[in-house]
Amino acid sequence: MLRDLFLCFAKIGAFTFGGGWAMISIIQREVVERRQWLGKDEFLDLLAVAQSLPGILAVNISVVVGDKLRGLRGALTAAAGTIMPSFLIILLIAIFLTPEAITQNPTLTAIFKGIRPVVVALIIAPVFTTARSINMGWKMVWIPVLVALAVWSKLPVVSNPILYIVIGGAAGYYFAMRAHKRLYEQKGGAQ
Repeated sequence: MLRDLFLCFAKIGAFTFGGGWAMISIIQREVVERRQWLGKDEFLDLLAVAQSLPGILAVNISVVVGDKLRGLRGALTAAAGTIMPSFLIILLIAIFLTPEAITQNPTLTAIFKGIRPVVVALIIAPVFTTARSINMGWKMVWIPVLVALAVWSKLPVVSNPILYIVIGGAAGYYFAMRAHKRLYEQKGGAQ
């Protein structure tokens, strides 16, 4: 299992451009749909945990998935699988190419310009997949749009993303407790 975990995340790390957001849909396809290590709801819960942790999202999601599957050894194995390809690629680039050679090479410049739109699509895809998975209706779309605009605005008070993480967590806790209380009252009333 540890070998499969390492190879799975190494493959994802080697063939995903654009960072953690671009990896989410690929990780979901591998971990949930193809290998069936986790259920869709379980993956979304782990994704929420990974997003709230400090650090690189790709590494965070690999750590929480690995931890869920095989504890500490799974977390370390999955993280190593995610980090290793990027580390080796950067090491090879540092050995063989100077920054000037990269920026002045028309072929490399064209490759990077071609990759940009693909990275944007890979980052946007998990947004729609996650919204569909949590059954987000049109009545709730205003929340992420409003938060994105507020963070993008660069106004000192409202542009801090940590504020929205705390508000979202508190609201989630409040609504979960309210639903739990309602369920408890319904069960108590039926007896």
